[in-house]
Amino acid sequence: MPTDGFQEVNFDGLIGPTHNYSGLSAGNIASLSNAGGTSKPKAAALQGLSKMKALMDLGLTQGILPPQQRPDLAFLRSIGFTGDDAQLLSQANDADPTLLNAVWSASSMWAANAATISPSPDTSDNKVHITPANLVSNLHRSIEHPTATRMLSMIFNNQDHFTVHDPLPDQARFADEGAANHIRFASSHGQPGIELFVYGVDIHDPGNSARNYPSRQTRAACQALARIHKLDPTQVIYARQHPDAIDAGVFHNDVIATGNERVFMYHEQAFATSRSLLTDLSSPLGEPVITIEAHDSDFSINDAVTSYLFNSQIVTLPDGSMALVAPLEVTENPRVARFIDKTIAETSNPINTVHYLDVRESMRNGGGPACLRLRVPLSDHELAAVHQGVIMTDDLMAKLTDFVSRTYPDEISRADLLDPALAKSCIDALDELTQILNLPKLYPFQQ
Repeated sequence: MPTDGFQEVNFDGLIGPTHNYSGLSAGNIASLSNAGGTSKPKAAALQGLSKMKALMDLGLTQGILPPQQRPDLAFLRSIGFTGDDAQLLSQANDADPTLLNAVWSASSMWAANAATISPSPDTSDNKVHITPANLVSNLHRSIEHPTATRMLSMIFNNQDHFTVHDPLPDQARFADEGAANHIRFASSHGQPGIELFVYGVDIHDPGNSARNYPSRQTRAACQALARIHKLDPTQVIYARQHPDAIDAGVFHNDVIATGNERVFMYHEQAFATSRSLLTDLSSPLGEPVITIEAHDSDFSINDAVTSYLFNSQIVTLPDGSMALVAPLEVTENPRVARFIDKTIAETSNPINTVHYLDVRESMRNGGGPACLRLRVPLSDHELAAVHQGVIMTDDLMAKLTDFVSRTYPDEISRADLLDPALAKSCIDALDELTQILNLPKLYPFQQ
């Protein structure tokens, strides 16, 4: 643990029992290319738990966020479908198959989209500020934030240390995709930092938007988050995604850039103005940012998207060194693998090891290791104030491994989404999960 009593806790989303390949996310190449395939929910959740165990074995504190209630049959009723569960599912499929897909989506597994976090050293009231993302850009994700807000309020439930805000308005002008478009830089996790907010849309400058795929984060949302979180305006930087990157499948900034403390790793095509961005970051930080820039001569932006290198986690280990936690797919691209080898070998940055993890089920749906976690820098006192039922221990890991092995389906195909028995079994599993995590009345069906 850092000597200043702060550490970054990764809260990973537990992959839900309805994990399936519906291809609902425009601009997410992996999601679209695997649409209609047969998923493996049990394997997916066990892969996610193995990832959490790997971080724990590195000496890091690991948390967990439960999945959303799916299928969300109440949503189908809210838009006029009626009858029992079987009738609801059948009617939705007949009217518009994408509605059926949306209410079964397990997309809350990608916890990086759950919220934006500003730690206490950055805020004027010295509290951790948390704003759940409204996720209005996609139907299947826009229905997540009521439960996400309730969940985060239950986990970070000490008002002396945490403020959980309401999501931004459900309106395109304030489209917010959470921490996937946010990077914090600081000398260490416990020192005041610079918060980088990345956007794709600026209503005052619409001419530089992507052409093929939608830009999901707006500058107006970023600015609102900075105000709500009580950040010093001189310690906040706004940067625009390169429109060509979005059109290449960089639907969130964490597909093309990442950072940890003073380290900033990105592709040269990540931002519209990379050179000035580095100056903007280093000036308020008071010391240079350590840059690890991939050039087109190293590998293409398409290589970045298919390998998900930049969706790796850079983590600070207890001895102060850093490690890269990367998806196995990185090793399958020789150009990207060479870049990692070169990065690890260089002494100009503190990353000196890489750990390759198997999260293939998540990757096939468009999310790598960094998508699966929400980063929350916490002091010792703040960590003690978190609901301890979601802080991972060996005992909790064993319970969750047994839970997933017993209750999750082995496979889900498109036809299975019409099965009311599967729907009931998934809801029953979530009921048991809330008992394991001691989060009673988390889900709508428990109210």
